[in-house]
Amino acid sequence: MAADHVDLNRRYWDDEAAGWHGPLARGHWSQPEPRWGLWATPESQVRVLPDDMTGMRAIELGCGTAYVSAWLARAGARPVGIDLSEKQLATARAMQEEFGLDFPLVLGSAEEVPYDDGTFELAISEYGASLWCDPYRWIPEAARLLAPGGRLVFMRYSTLFAMCAPHEGRASTTLLRPQFGLNRLDWGERVEFVLPHGEMLRLLRSNGFVVEDLIEIQAPHPTDRHFPELSADWAHAWPSEEIWQARLAK
Repeated sequence: MAADHVDLNRRYWDDEAAGWHGPLARGHWSQPEPRWGLWATPESQVRVLPDDMTGMRAIELGCGTAYVSAWLARAGARPVGIDLSEKQLATARAMQEEFGLDFPLVLGSAEEVPYDDGTFELAISEYGASLWCDPYRWIPEAARLLAPGGRLVFMRYSTLFAMCAPHEGRASTTLLRPQFGLNRLDWGERVEFVLPHGEMLRLLRSNGFVVEDLIEIQAPHPTDRHFPELSADWAHAWPSEEIWQARLAK
């Protein structure tokens, strides 16, 4: 039962999501500047990546079509992408060929990564492991993979959004589930994970991380972006997503 979400999410991305997500990959890969999350928040605004990534060993946990790894590679890093979806990785390889970039892509779960301890200096996840993997498994794995002083950056839905999101339709202005006990969100065909801030802080600290920043994202106003699960007005008034930055203690 412990890993049932892995198989369920693999089927979701292979059988359902790959068809609509694949066509978006080219747009992400072609961006001149990294833009994060639902609202395409520019890197110049949030500044979550190191200023100098030349030669930096990096791993993208739950890379999907690996556009984040592509951004890192263009900045001089040496990224590795891992994802559990064969179809997502097939799209990533097609993008590598089209854009002339080459870096390792590994089929597997970010909860159990086939690399040695201390291999990387940066671990990153944008709606990958940060949302689709059990935080009590992928956070310790990220800590294991990072060298002392290594950085962890991850983006996910906000705790508030998770408490206001119905099974179907857009986020409500009413709390629909309690914060205490919030962790695993079962949506039927997929499973997502969102921990409350206090639990996430304690989990990161217990694995040797020092939290350096928590950026709550506000949707721009006006915007032409709209989503089935979320209105732009909601996300302009309240944070729908957040970026965590932490560093592994030396």
